Amino acid sequence: MQSALNARGQATIPKPIRDHLGLKPGEKVKFFIQPDGSVAIAPMVPITALDGFVKSRPGPISIEDMETAIAEAPPGPPKLV
Repeated sequence: MQSALNARGQATIPKPIRDHLGLKPGEKVKFFIQPDGSVAIAPMVPITALDGFVKSRPGPISIEDMETAIAEAPPGPPKLV
């Protein structure tokens, strides 16, 4: 897929890409320059979309509970869904 720049330096994001990212008119995107020089694009997620992302737990958490959670966690970095 490709897109041309207009005189103001703007390009249209192709529809398959917009659909893949779930972008709607007026929504914002972020651009990231990767170490290899390529550029990645991602939708900006409003803070309200994170509501309920972290389960709340009443009261303080003991060291033992933290160690258990760490031991039960899958290896590698956490995955955002």
